[in-house]
Amino acid sequence: MEFHEKLQELRKAKGLTQEELAKILFVSRTAISKWEGARGYPSIDSLKDISTYFSVSIDDLLSGDTLITLAERENKNNIHSICDMMFTVIDLLVIVMIFLPMYPKTVDDHIYAVNLMMYTETTSLNRIVYWIFYLCHILLGSIKLVIHARIDEKWQRILIQCSMILSSISILYLALAREAYAVVVMFMLLILKGTIILKRLKVMH
Repeated sequence: MEFHEKLQELRKAKGLTQEELAKILFVSRTAISKWEGARGYPSIDSLKDISTYFSVSIDDLLSGDTLITLAERENKNNIHSICDMMFTVIDLLVIVMIFLPMYPKTVDDHIYAVNLMMYTETTSLNRIVYWIFYLCHILLGSIKLVIHARIDEKWQRILIQCSMILSSISILYLALAREAYAVVVMFMLLILKGTIILKRLKVMH
């Protein structure tokens, strides 16, 4: 007997509807319907809850091979989730480009480092462009943070590509404007993003 048949049998033996079981397991009714329709399997945590509630072992619910496959899939999903969160944090870290003293200001023939809000040694256009780049990074990171758990893999990839393109353009513009410290910081953040992407791709394969 397959998992979906066992779950359906156990639920009916308790006299529960799919909605009632969903409330007990703290999942959606759609999830129960999907599991009973053989369109997917629960997470390891949900399997433990099912096992506990119906007083059956996980081995009785799933074969060993299926359980291993599920564990591997969940491990990959967890790594993906961690990578995506780290990528989001890096975008949010661009806020340091606004507050850290990394822009030159000449006072009495001495050069001091000031933050972006005090920076007046470049053109107004450059300052406006810097603000746009940095705020776009922060906005992109905020969006990813808010909708992280509610978007699929396709949209995750699109947001990651947008972030990488924005970082690359920012570095090119800062380099042309000869903002040495800002270029170094942005380049380091870009390297970190690239490392995370490589880790993400490695897990996918």
